[in-house]
Amino acid sequence: MPGSLRKTVDEIYTGATRRAERFRYALIAFDLITIMAFLVTAPMEQTRGMEVAGLVIGMLIATDFAARLWIAPDRRAMLLKIYTLADVVVVVSLLISPFIHQNIAFLRILRGLRIIHSYHLLRDLRRASVLFRRHEETVIAVVNLFVFVFFTTSVVHAMFADKADGLNGYIDALYFTVTTLTTTGYGDITPQTTGGKLMSVLIMLVGVALFVQLARAIIQPAKVNMKCQTCGLLKHDPDAVHCKHCGEVVHIETSGRN
Repeated sequence: MPGSLRKTVDEIYTGATRRAERFRYALIAFDLITIMAFLVTAPMEQTRGMEVAGLVIGMLIATDFAARLWIAPDRRAMLLKIYTLADVVVVVSLLISPFIHQNIAFLRILRGLRIIHSYHLLRDLRRASVLFRRHEETVIAVVNLFVFVFFTTSVVHAMFADKADGLNGYIDALYFTVTTLTTTGYGDITPQTTGGKLMSVLIMLVGVALFVQLARAIIQPAKVNMKCQTCGLLKHDPDAVHCKHCGEVVHIETSGRN
C-alpha cells in the first residue's frame, strides 16, 4: 500500500499524463495565489480570520513539501535548496502565528519569504511552457527584480516604517525601496538610523546589478536553454537544428508554429 501510494504521488508530480499536468498547473496557481496573498496582506493588521487562513495555507504548503520530499530522488539536495528552506520557515511562521496573537514584525518578514518560492515556480514553468523556455532569461531577470523589490519592501516596512500607518506605511516602504534601488533619491523619505542607511546602500548595490541583468536579458537575442549531449553547450537559438559549437543535431522542443 505505501509503495502504491508513493507511485501515485510520484506520477502526479512528475508524470506526463493529463491528470499530472492538471495537478501541476493547479500547484502553479496555488503558488501564485499564496505569493500574492502574502504580498497583499503584508501591510494589514493580523485578524483571527487571517490567522485561520494562514494556518490552512501553512498546512497545504507543508503537505506539498512533504510529498515532494517523499518522492525526491535526493532528499538532502532538496533540503539544501534556498526555496525549500524558505518554505520551511514560512510554514513554521504560519503555524505559530495563531498562538502568538500579535502582529509581530518578524512574522511578516518570514511570510514574505514565500516569494522566494517563485524560483521553484520557474522550474515548473520551464517544464510546462515552450513560451517560457524561449524567453527564460528575461523572465528570470524580471523575477529576480520582483523578488528583491517586494522582499526588501517587507523588511523595510517591518523594521523601519511606522507600524501604525498600515497600507500607507507599506506604500511608503515600497516607494522608498524603488527610489533607492533606481538611485533616484528624491529625498522626501530618508533613513535616519544607521541600520536604515546600511539598508539603503544594500538596496542600491543589489538593485543596480539586477537592472543591468534585466537590460542585458532584454537586449540580447533570445536563447533556449538546452544542453548539447556532445559538447555541453547550454544555450541555442530557438530554431537551431545543429549545435553551433560542435555541429551535433539538437532536438529543441517547439510549438510547431513559425
